[in-house]
Amino acid sequence: MKSLPTTGGELIYAIGDVHGRYDLLKDLLSRIARDYVGRAQGRRPVLVFCGDYVDRGPQSAEVVEAIIWLQRRSDVATRALKGNHEQALLAFIDDPVSGWPWLQFGGLETLVSYGVTPPEQDERDCWRARDDLLGRMPASHLHFLRGLELMVTAGDYAFVHAGVRPGRALKRQVENDLLWIRDGFLDASKPFEKIIVHGHTWMDERPQINANRIGIDTGAYSTGVLTALRLDDVALEIIQAGVVADPALA
Repeated sequence: MKSLPTTGGELIYAIGDVHGRYDLLKDLLSRIARDYVGRAQGRRPVLVFCGDYVDRGPQSAEVVEAIIWLQRRSDVATRALKGNHEQALLAFIDDPVSGWPWLQFGGLETLVSYGVTPPEQDERDCWRARDDLLGRMPASHLHFLRGLELMVTAGDYAFVHAGVRPGRALKRQVENDLLWIRDGFLDASKPFEKIIVHGHTWMDERPQINANRIGIDTGAYSTGVLTALRLDDVALEIIQAGVVADPALA
């Protein structure tokens, strides 16, 4: 009989793409806290955020602050992965002119969340917006963004933002694939080195659970549903915020 995948004894909650939906994140974290009270059994729960904290939703700054706050707590272990949207934000900070495309896929909302007036499509105004952002963004936020991880592994699972390149060992994966890949990964049918838990690509409010990968991005900024995956050595379970369990309560 095939044994169940293991987390190496850890109690893990993987959280999908938040995209500035601080309201949903607060709700989800409350649900997770209630869930692990009866399951931790002396273990320190591990929260693995799968990237894309910023952009599209209205409260990117609040989301980043919340994750930093979690990292300071001693009762949970918090790991934060880098998403392609964090990469794009950092590219804008490093060079706002060449990083201009970020503004077209969610960056405007992030600037507004930090109290920055979005720039005109003008080189000088791009630099003005970047300087305003650095002036308003807490140093802890920039430190957090520059320190994000690319991969977390536990037992039979590997956590990344977008996915992995099939046929390449996990230790040889490249950052661009980990942050952006879709083609070749999403349609792969063969097992990977570990079961890949990822965000980045969503279909609807339902997670994608396959034998070789589990996609937990459920398009929170659009669907209003933010998803977490609970893993331990017994089973996996989906926890969601934004779901109305009883239509009569809607």
